[in-house]
Amino acid sequence: MTILIRNTSKTPVYQQIAEQIRQAMLKGDLSEGEALPSVRALSSDLSVSVITVKKAYDQLEEQGLVVTQAGRGTFVLEKNIDLVRDYKLKEIQDVLAKAIDLAKANGFTQSDIAELFSLLWEETNVTD
Repeated sequence: MTILIRNTSKTPVYQQIAEQIRQAMLKGDLSEGEALPSVRALSSDLSVSVITVKKAYDQLEEQGLVVTQAGRGTFVLEKNIDLVRDYKLKEIQDVLAKAIDLAKANGFTQSDIAELFSLLWEETNVTD
């Protein structure tokens, strides 16, 4: 698993770490029961504080995606893919709701936006 930190990002480093771990789970790069790198190892690899990595792991644990076992490490929980998918769908829903508000405020119709969405979808070559 590769984690890239953008120091120029407005997103806090611990959130960048947590988000990239969530993405790895969603893509299947991290499987159920798999151990995450130790807090010390990841902090060393990323050149960040152990507190920063611990905060990212704590956030993932609060979201029910990982479990930390004293003396053993932090592990990906079973059935986490549905939780990650729900999290991502909520993110998409929030972005789309803002786009709909903007479209309505500027006089666009649902069919205008549906057509635009379809065109953009096709341009990205995304497949089901």
